[in-house]
Amino acid sequence: MMKTVPLLKLENLIKHYSNSTSSFFGKEKSLVRAVDGVNLYINHGETLGLVGESGCGKSTLAKVLLHLERPTSGRVVFKGDDITNLRGERLRKFRSSIQMVFQDAYSSLNPRMKIGEVIKEPLNNFKSAAKNRDERVIELLELVGLNRSYLGRYPHELSGGQRQRIAIARALALNPSLVICDEATANLDVSIQSQIINLLVDLRKKLGLSYLFISHDLALVQHVSNRIAVMYLGKIVEVIASNMLNKDTLHPYTKSLIASVFSIKNIDHKKAVDLLKGELPSPIDIPMGCRFHPRCPNAVEICKEAEPPLVHVSKGHICACHLLVG
Repeated sequence: MMKTVPLLKLENLIKHYSNSTSSFFGKEKSLVRAVDGVNLYINHGETLGLVGESGCGKSTLAKVLLHLERPTSGRVVFKGDDITNLRGERLRKFRSSIQMVFQDAYSSLNPRMKIGEVIKEPLNNFKSAAKNRDERVIELLELVGLNRSYLGRYPHELSGGQRQRIAIARALALNPSLVICDEATANLDVSIQSQIINLLVDLRKKLGLSYLFISHDLALVQHVSNRIAVMYLGKIVEVIASNMLNKDTLHPYTKSLIASVFSIKNIDHKKAVDLLKGELPSPIDIPMGCRFHPRCPNAVEICKEAEPPLVHVSKGHICACHLLVG
């Protein structure tokens, strides 16, 4: 039986930045370890949620996938092909396969362009058949729940929810296989947020899309995702099926995120609430051993000395915690 190749696979992906600061003693160089050895995969037609506090490396990971940033090391494999070091025309063609929906739709849309031109721009850039471009724009508008009356409007004339629908239509113009949603509903009211989430779910089913859904809102991610990856200081600390999140979560950091948004029945809620203390450490000064140990009340001596490996707990469930292995 042939093994199915994931749509996207990340192998020990690392993105470090060199950071220079001035002090009394002159310039000092330090290393920002934004993404620090990530292994993940996304299957065809799947939504993988990526959660974690601000500053944990989620958006940097997205930039590396989009080739907006070059990885320091590691591999990005898309549809079985290594795309880590694509350049020139091959990179240009690849970019039609992965698109992004940003948090602030207004900033991502050109305010001087009418909506029809905004959606048509990627079709023009990739030289799609000229006679079909106008038809494709109308088709995309209808796909996101709007009509041709929006063609002549400007972004400032639309509501936040309508602008995000336009951003989604634009992202779908080139028939991508993977769409990265980076906090795509964070700026919207709750009722509008729900409409956009339902739209994304419907589009995934209708078009066979895959999503990387990035958010700090675990409740939202659980609703929209098949699996959830939890990121802390550049590392993945747990990956678990969304429908098993409340019952089978093991990592103390994941439990603390759950406790901040859910009323938990299957774990000790009060204990979980107390787990997350202090501020997220800087990626310039990452703690030795387990990165979470300074904030974890369950930490033991080995947590301060050695980084825990990702352990396969069950099918589709992996976790990095010393307490799992004794």
